[in-house]
Amino acid sequence: MIRLGVLGVGDLTEKMIRGLHRSGSDTTFLLSPRSRARAESLAQDIGCELMRDNQAVADAADVILVGVRPAQLGELAQEIVLKPGVPLISVVSGVPVSDLQRMFGAREYTRAMLSLASEINRSTVAVYPASSAAAQLLAVLGNPVLLATEREFELATVGACMNGWFYFLLHDLQQWFVQKGFAPDDARQLVLSSVEDCVAYARYKSPSGMGEIGSSIATPGTYTAQGLDVLDKLGGNAAWKAACEHVFDQLNAKNV
Repeated sequence: MIRLGVLGVGDLTEKMIRGLHRSGSDTTFLLSPRSRARAESLAQDIGCELMRDNQAVADAADVILVGVRPAQLGELAQEIVLKPGVPLISVVSGVPVSDLQRMFGAREYTRAMLSLASEINRSTVAVYPASSAAAQLLAVLGNPVLLATEREFELATVGACMNGWFYFLLHDLQQWFVQKGFAPDDARQLVLSSVEDCVAYARYKSPSGMGEIGSSIATPGTYTAQGLDVLDKLGGNAAWKAACEHVFDQLNAKNV
C-alpha cells in the first residue's frame, strides 16, 4: 500500500484522488488541511486522512503529490522538510525539475499534467521523465503519454490548456443552437455527440491524417466546405494556433 501525501488539495488533485480511489488503487491518501472544506469532503467521501499540517503529511507519506499554485511553491518548500529519498510528483504548471530540486533537494522528481477527467479515469496523463516510477501509479487515471524531455512536457501542457479551451468552444456552439430554438439539453447532446463521433472515427482511421479525413468531408461545394472557408477568412483556426504559441512561449520562458 502506498501512502500518498497530497500538498495542495485543489480542483485537479481532488479529481486525481477520486480517480485513483475509483480505480481500486491500493493507495492511502494523506491530505494537507489547506482548502479544508474540499479536504474534509474527500475524507468523508472516500476515507482520506486529513492531517494536522503540511509537515505531518510530509512525515507520513511514501510519495508526495504537490498541487499548489506556482506562486505558493516557494513558501511551501520553506515550510516543510521532506524525508530523504521520498519521491515527489508535481502537477504545478511551468516549474521545471531544476527548480523543484533547488527547493526540495535531491530526490526522484516526476512532472505530471492531467485534466479533470482524472475523476473518471479518462484523462490524458502526461508524465516526465518517461522512466518515472510514478507513471505506473498515475496510469490508471487515463491514457499515459510518457515524455523523454521537458520541452515535450511543456508541449503536453499546451495540450492540457487546449482541454480547457474546448469547454468554452463547446459552450459557445451549444449556445448558438439554443439561440436558434434548440432546448439546452438537446443542444448539449448534439454538440457533444458530434465531437464524440469525430474522435471515435479519427481513432478508427488512425493510419489516416485527421486533415485527410476532414478533406474527404469538406469537398468543394459542400456546406462543410463553405463553413470552413468562413472560419479560414475570420482566422478561427489561426487563433487557436496563436493561443498555443503564446502558452508555449510562456512555459519556455520559465525554463530559461
